[in-house]
Amino acid sequence: MSTRTPRRNRPHEIVERALELSRADGCVVIADEHSSANLRWAGNALTTNGVTRGRTVTVVATVDGGQGTASGVVSRSAVTAEDLEPLVRAAEAAARDAGPAEDAQPLVGGEKVSADFTEAPAETSSEVFAAFAPALGESFRQARAGGRELYGFAHHEIVSSYLGNSSGLRLRHDQPTGTLELNAKSPGTGTAGPRSAWTGRATRDFTDVDPRELDGELARRLDWAGRRIELPAGRYDTLLPPTAVADLLVYQMWSSGARDAAEGRTVFSRPADGDGPTGPGAGTRVGERLCELPLTLRSDPWAAGLECAPFVLAHSSGDDASVFDNGLPLAATEWLREGVLHRLPTTRHSAALTGLPVAPGIDNLLLEGGGSRSLDEMVAAAGHDGPALLLTCLWYIREVDPATLLLTGLTRDGVYLVERGEVVGEVNNFRFNESPVDLLSRAVEAGRTERTLPREWGDYFTRAAMPALRVPDFNMSSVSRGV
Repeated sequence: MSTRTPRRNRPHEIVERALELSRADGCVVIADEHSSANLRWAGNALTTNGVTRGRTVTVVATVDGGQGTASGVVSRSAVTAEDLEPLVRAAEAAARDAGPAEDAQPLVGGEKVSADFTEAPAETSSEVFAAFAPALGESFRQARAGGRELYGFAHHEIVSSYLGNSSGLRLRHDQPTGTLELNAKSPGTGTAGPRSAWTGRATRDFTDVDPRELDGELARRLDWAGRRIELPAGRYDTLLPPTAVADLLVYQMWSSGARDAAEGRTVFSRPADGDGPTGPGAGTRVGERLCELPLTLRSDPWAAGLECAPFVLAHSSGDDASVFDNGLPLAATEWLREGVLHRLPTTRHSAALTGLPVAPGIDNLLLEGGGSRSLDEMVAAAGHDGPALLLTCLWYIREVDPATLLLTGLTRDGVYLVERGEVVGEVNNFRFNESPVDLLSRAVEAGRTERTLPREWGDYFTRAAMPALRVPDFNMSSVSRGV
């Protein structure tokens, strides 16, 4: 990692200068230094590569008034020291023009300072692919020999975030994020026609992903697709791989805000005439068993391989985030504890409204408590009492009904038929209609938890570890053509 940021534009100095310029009653400044590197390939050959760098500065101004505290938030890119005063003044003007902020709270204080706050930002470069690129070249040769073509991309980014506020807080976090997506295509023979398979991985530094191994995985899937079978819509015994489970549960997390639940708007709201506990959080399903399997859904800033910011970084306020909470420490949080709903995401403001503990969102998600079986071992145990389906991934997921969190979407890049513990062919794609909350309640087996890349939400949420799930009656609502 290089450190080429000019000294006159060092991010910690940008933060300090913006705070000095502030005339508001309170001020929060976040300087995000971005750097990224990428590789792209098609037809077993590299096509493009590149490196980018940039900066975004966000200023939050707070202004006290007789009716309460207002906030104004302005973000701009490519900010230097000379650009700061207009940026700070714009945030102050936005605060003066706004009404009192509903989520207003005292700024997080304590004069805590990260030991590396004044150090240069971490930066990525093409060197992050030093071991990966030669292995990718070997996978091209391996695929070519097997009659396959590989397509895909690898992306690595580091964001160094510097946060300061007028209460003395000075915090710093470096966040590396890497993703790899790999498609294999084969012309196919006979009635099978052209075939395609996908896999993906999340990584911090590309030292733990081997494209040759992934190509071998894809070759097996293309072999499975050598036989094509048409199936009708219906409910099927289905194995969801970790990537599909991640996509569903990430959306569930995004939809689980405590305030919406307490106000009766989500699947986590307790029915008005329902029996349940009284007191804090009584309008929610906190404390209710949602899953018969002893599964725990949790987030942890220090989870091995999934490390993320240990404090709140909020660039705007919303139902589940508050700019007033910037710098608030984050702790390991269990959202679902051994099948029982334990926490819902809250800001300090929504926690006060609902009576629930303060539990801000965290940028990773883990589902644990399943068995030790791998997905291959779960396949070997499936399809003995009737056909079962093995999915590759889900796509185009959209919400149908927030009251039940009913989602719809499509299967993609391979749905396989399992009979008597063996994959016997590829079937057509389907549209599904399912609620992740309902799926958890009906799941009869969870496998071994492993790090995975959500396919649908991988551009927004990459740090996940999930098991495969077996659901005996997954609702394939209609056949999907041409996907």
